[in-house]
Amino acid sequence: MSGKIGDAISDQDDKTIKIKGRVVVMKKNVLDFNDFNSSSLDRFDELIGTRVCFQLIGSQHPNPSEKGSKGKLGSPAYLEDWIATITAINPGESAFDITFDWDEAHGVPGAFVIKNFHDREFYLRTLTLLDVPGHGDIQFICNSWVYPADKYTMDRVFFSNNTYLPSETPGPLIGYRKEELANLRGNGTGMLKEWDRVYDYALYNDLGDPDRNPNTARPVLGGSTEFPYPRRGRTGRPPTKTDPETESRLPRFILKNYVPRDENFGHLKKSDFLYLGLKSLVQFLLPAFEDIFDSTPNEFDTFDDVLKLYQGGFKMPEGPLLDDIRKNIPPELLKELIRIDAEGFAKFPMPAVVKEDRSAWRTDEEFAREMVAGMNPVSIALLREFPPKSKLNVEVYGNQGSSITNVHVHTHLDGLTVDEAIESNRLFILDHHDALMPYLRRINAATKKIYATRTLLFLQNDGTLKPLVIELSLPHPDGDEYGAINKVYTPSEEGTVEGSIWQLAKAYVAVNDQGVHQLISHWLNTHASIEPFIIATNRQLSVLHPVHRLLHPHFRDTMNLNASGRQILANAGGIIEMTMFPGKYSMEMSSAVYKSWVFSEQALPADLIKRGMAIEDCNSPHGLRLLIEDYPYANDGLDIWSAIKTWVTEYCNLYYKTDEMVQNDIELQRWWKEVREEGHGDKKNERWWPKMQTCQELIDSCTIIIWVASALHAAINFGQYDYAGYIPNRPTLSRRLMPEPDTPEYEELKADPDSVFLKTITPQLTTLLDMATIEILATHPTDEVYLGQRDSPDWTKDTEALEAFERFNKKLEEVAKNIDDRNNDGKYKNRSGLVKIPYTLLYPTSEPGRTGKGIPNSVSM
Repeated sequence: MSGKIGDAISDQDDKTIKIKGRVVVMKKNVLDFNDFNSSSLDRFDELIGTRVCFQLIGSQHPNPSEKGSKGKLGSPAYLEDWIATITAINPGESAFDITFDWDEAHGVPGAFVIKNFHDREFYLRTLTLLDVPGHGDIQFICNSWVYPADKYTMDRVFFSNNTYLPSETPGPLIGYRKEELANLRGNGTGMLKEWDRVYDYALYNDLGDPDRNPNTARPVLGGSTEFPYPRRGRTGRPPTKTDPETESRLPRFILKNYVPRDENFGHLKKSDFLYLGLKSLVQFLLPAFEDIFDSTPNEFDTFDDVLKLYQGGFKMPEGPLLDDIRKNIPPELLKELIRIDAEGFAKFPMPAVVKEDRSAWRTDEEFAREMVAGMNPVSIALLREFPPKSKLNVEVYGNQGSSITNVHVHTHLDGLTVDEAIESNRLFILDHHDALMPYLRRINAATKKIYATRTLLFLQNDGTLKPLVIELSLPHPDGDEYGAINKVYTPSEEGTVEGSIWQLAKAYVAVNDQGVHQLISHWLNTHASIEPFIIATNRQLSVLHPVHRLLHPHFRDTMNLNASGRQILANAGGIIEMTMFPGKYSMEMSSAVYKSWVFSEQALPADLIKRGMAIEDCNSPHGLRLLIEDYPYANDGLDIWSAIKTWVTEYCNLYYKTDEMVQNDIELQRWWKEVREEGHGDKKNERWWPKMQTCQELIDSCTIIIWVASALHAAINFGQYDYAGYIPNRPTLSRRLMPEPDTPEYEELKADPDSVFLKTITPQLTTLLDMATIEILATHPTDEVYLGQRDSPDWTKDTEALEAFERFNKKLEEVAKNIDDRNNDGKYKNRSGLVKIPYTLLYPTSEPGRTGKGIPNSVSM
């Protein structure tokens, strides 16, 4: 008697069959950055023979000799012929034939073990079993580095693209499922090596370098009430000699910062490209910039000097330094960092904000428009009380109330009183006062000079915003407990000294908003806050788990990117401290803001309601009525949010039919417990955490995670060069306080206001570093995977899930059309403004490059 695969048959009736397969791999040399142009493998035959062993695992009968319900291994099989003619693979990949002798009695293969006896690692893309009787093709989507077998303490196991809740897992796979998760959790000790696959937590104790210099010591972020913070991935590096609480750092330009190897793919990934780009900036280009500007004042004398960076460029120094740059930075990377022509002139691409109109950025209209359609559209809020109040502790900071009065604004409210304007929801505020005031005294003690700011705006009848007043505040010179010294400025005509002062006041606001954008909106609220979810998902949810399959694409590259950021961007003396106004207090300031972080408020609807930008209204699209009807970020964002939530709802409902199924899912419950108590451990006692006891809580939580990792990050990140690539529009620091009457600085302002403006904001050298950095950040790589896409069409075997995902994709196509329609409708004045930049930051897809649109699946840049 013989049986089909999956039939329950006795051992004496076993029947061995041949199963043909195809294996797709990529060798390490293809991903070596030093071999940037490599496009094909060499010596594929190195992997043929007995160098790579595969053994299938059945999903029906467990091996009686193994404890823990582990299926019996099939006979070893090895890579055979290299398939040179296959076309369904990417450049640099190679396909091999493989043949398995399989005992049908063990049921359909549900997993396999692989052992690499070659001396180097390779990237295993897929294994496909072809025409398995009764089952057709069976896919194993691997996407993982496989190191030599002697590097592992446990065999590498890969599962098919079937999806199972823990309680529904076939018996022979249960033991392998549990062992794989245990392996990914590690034992919490020791320094992790590149071949380790361990996901574990650590505090942000790797930013400072006290052994190098006392001035480069930084506080540990996380694990305390003073400096709470999300957790990062653990590396296990030893502590510094100077401070046992601080983790030792790698040398400045070493790229071996540990992340689990599958989070660190290779040069084709933009995270590696970013790291190498930033390294090149600091190691090679910054000295060149310094050499250029050593012999001239470190200032832009005119706005035309700024424009020359894009039009004529600047001459790079000839000789050894330029030769060293060209020798050490591959041409493809150098082209992205800074364009150096054959004659040694370097220039940057023209930022969109000055491409169509060189002066529109200076207008009040554009200043206000960027608060709802620029690169930081998530800080503006409804003004609920007048004058604005502070939430800072009065006993510590004294009176921090506003000095803005009716006199400053009443003539600019289209005939309304202040009370009427508030009652009709037409007053708004960009408030950068409370977050900055505790740091002003320390920041201003050095070379940077900033204010805490409040900016009030009025919603006009045409749907645009008009700035009414800017308040600049400093700590009282006699001590914090004496409160703030406030000065209030109102718009004045250009060409007057009052107009020049108003332009400076707007610049101080832009400096603050740029710092809040980079440190809070961008780094904290996307990069840092999402990493604990990545770690917990890999530690507690098997790759077979439906929630793992749902979320995993939205974690691509993030851990690697964050590790690179801590190594050269956010570290002591890194690019952020060099270019942003908080300097050495940058990350500490983001920790202070994290104290008020609430997971549920990261949902777009909840955020809009919290900021007073929307109210619940069942008769409005998405159940919300926007108080600024033409709010491009919110208009497009709510469409994207709704599409994500619908997709997540349909997907989760396929696997969880009742709330009890959520409650009884042991992996899911451990995952959510670990997110709360470990990943965001400083928030573990907060009552706002979802309890994860219902299907709706699961749907809401997954929707927030996907929104933050994809659309929120895209809206914050990919417009950076368009707006901040022209530094006068989005300066990153200020170096002078406002000129006061009867002073030499005031007389200088009257004589040459443009020169004073440029001497107040970011200087030349820092500008070049800013521009080169954000251009990389705002660029899509060629291998980007966007929202509504997966890197493999066979990511799951579940037909219903694939159909729901296709509906999601179609919905995103509708969203894209809606965005085009809005941008083409002249009644929406905030969509492009005087600078003529159509709002496309939440357009779902993009071409490669710096396009100002496209939503990658993950925080991949």
